Amino acid sequence: MIIGIPKELKPQENRVSMTPGGVAALTRAGHRVLVEQGAGLGSGLTDEEYLRAGAELVNAGQAWGAQMVIKVKEPMASEYQFLRQGLILFTYLHLAAAEELTRALLSSKCTSIAYETVTLPDGSLPLLMPMSEVAGRMATQVGAHCLEYSQGGRGVLLGGVPGVPGGSVVILGGGIVGTNAAKVAMGLGARVSILDVSHKRLQYLDDVFGGRLVTLTSNEPNIWDAVAQADLLIGAVLIPGAKAPKLVGREMLSRMKEGAVIVDVSVDQGGCVETTHPTTHKDPTYVVDGVVHYGVSNMPGAVPRTSTFALVNQTLPYALRLAARGLDALKADPGLMAGLNTHNGLLTVRAVGETLGIASLPPEDIF
Repeated sequence: MIIGIPKELKPQENRVSMTPGGVAALTRAGHRVLVEQGAGLGSGLTDEEYLRAGAELVNAGQAWGAQMVIKVKEPMASEYQFLRQGLILFTYLHLAAAEELTRALLSSKCTSIAYETVTLPDGSLPLLMPMSEVAGRMATQVGAHCLEYSQGGRGVLLGGVPGVPGGSVVILGGGIVGTNAAKVAMGLGARVSILDVSHKRLQYLDDVFGGRLVTLTSNEPNIWDAVAQADLLIGAVLIPGAKAPKLVGREMLSRMKEGAVIVDVSVDQGGCVETTHPTTHKDPTYVVDGVVHYGVSNMPGAVPRTSTFALVNQTLPYALRLAARGLDALKADPGLMAGLNTHNGLLTVRAVGETLGIASLPPEDIF
């Protein structure tokens, strides 16, 4: 198969979808890999490294002309022209919060497979996990920075100092993002509370952290109380393939402290805070009702080298199977089939269809 690796166009997105090591694995398996010139520079990966791994250096149009295109983030509007029937697109999509992109994929009749909906038999999301780990750890890191007075925050040091208590971190969602955010926050010395709808997950977190954080059932009264105490509120809610529920309404901001910070990691799925909207690394924050909001939708792009290697570690085995077997790889693996989002003008994710008002079919019915 001919595989294209285009340069990412999302603002301040410096990750790349394949490392030279990944290219070498694909070329050893007999595939051609077309890498856009300069695609890896933001991650510290040179064109020469890709050439030595067996890649061919091409322009954007040539990379997109491949049979399968592997990306990191969803196509930008300027890339819709490259979408076409017969193309396999393998990348993050987050379609529930992207109606224009969804309709462009359907109109083109390309086959799109989303990292974030590929599953394992236990229901976990192996291709979302590495970036969730990065984003969770970064959420505390950037939140601590935003709390600095010069950044518009309360002037609170999350870890405190002897004689002065640390800041209060409230995390909505106890999944991969929330767990990693908690690890970093507790490591800094902050006081951490985590809310989740799953009692089983709360039991797990209580056991893992030895009771050093507060676990709360996620319901409206508890959220109201928790946000009032938060110096840093981290949104870490995920419903696979669907738009994030709005757990924090505008009216709740009135209960928050002046200069408190919200980092809504779920912003690429619409956000779990009513007042969050996507921002960029160049202009990451804004203030609503005295509360600093951070809404960067590609947080791991700020640490591209770490993120690129972590992502490719997980995506490469799937890329090899798709390159070897094409769409037959979906039929052989129900978890990879769950990653199918569009095919020949049909939508295959029920949650996206319900959100956007578009008819959908189960992915296994497509073939």
